[in-house]
Amino acid sequence: QVQLVESGGGLVQAGGSLRLSCVASGRTGSSYAMGWFRQAPGKEREFVAAISWNGGSTYYVEAVKGRFTISRDNTKNTVYLQMNNLKPEDTAVYYCAAALHFRQTLVREYDYWGQGTQVTVSS
Repeated sequence: QVQLVESGGGLVQAGGSLRLSCVASGRTGSSYAMGWFRQAPGKEREFVAAISWNGGSTYYVEAVKGRFTISRDNTKNTVYLQMNNLKPEDTAVYYCAAALHFRQTLVREYDYWGQGTQVTVSS
């Protein structure tokens, strides 16, 4: 089992920045590829970004390229999502998740999930 706990969400004005963190504990969390997803009210959960187990490869959905950066520090069992130039359409609950393989973009491909952290971007 891998436990994931997100933090760092909040309320920010459009154009602002936030950094989300996801701390993993339990069974060898650092050997998993990690992803960030988000879910806006009334919408399905969608993929945002992924990172390989060693941080050497990253992948983003088109809508966040150039604005969001995913990274990880395996010495701290933590994955980050730096979000810059935030837009109102980025408002959602953000979830981190762990998968055995990199570059998974579907919810069903991830084995473990955090509880989510709310990000609200005002216009």
